[in-house]
Amino acid sequence: MGQPHAVPEFQPPLRTTHPHRPLITLTAGLYAITDGPRDDLLAVVRAALEGGGTLLQYRDKTHADDRRLREARALAALCREFEVPLIINDDVELAAASGAEGVHLGEDDARVAVARARLGDDAIIGVSCYDSLARAREAAQAGADYLAFGAFFPTTTKRVTRYATPALLRDARSLGLPLVAIGGITPENAGPLVAAGADYLAVVSAVFSARDVRAAARRFAALFQTRNP
Repeated sequence: MGQPHAVPEFQPPLRTTHPHRPLITLTAGLYAITDGPRDDLLAVVRAALEGGGTLLQYRDKTHADDRRLREARALAALCREFEVPLIINDDVELAAASGAEGVHLGEDDARVAVARARLGDDAIIGVSCYDSLARAREAAQAGADYLAFGAFFPTTTKRVTRYATPALLRDARSLGLPLVAIGGITPENAGPLVAAGADYLAVVSAVFSARDVRAAARRFAALFQTRNP
């Protein structure tokens, strides 16, 4: 039997300042997105951060508001320990109440201006742009802090009707904001996305469904260690 695959040790990638608001500092790399609800949420998130996650999104589509607030506050404290921003999926009010650093907005969620007014100038506001450069341009003009594209590959996390391509990432570089790639991404298929300009690989299942969450996070983090700034 062959030797087990070696997992590279994580080394923090280059930290970059937001081009439009210097107070915001983002670190390229793994954008881990939780798959709750789950009883071991804090443990697996800690493992993902120990493995090199540089951004975390709390994603829980249930309506268990009390539990979601408790978990979001606990994750905010954990993320501060690792100096990693916590982003809340879809819910501006939960982001405000939990002490998270920001919110991620889809096309059916609050507008960037509404989120900015509620969360403040220092909040990180990300926007899903799917397969649309025009939507990305509008989000950038509205004051978004990062632009997310996808799905790039088939995924079981959500129903997908629109797919993005690496060429879209290359075109979006001209907008001057950090770019996020999402949708069915694994360490094996992610290389061309990083090469095309993805600053973040947003991952749910390939991290949080892995038998060894820490090792899975390290494999994604390693993809950014040789990229030129």
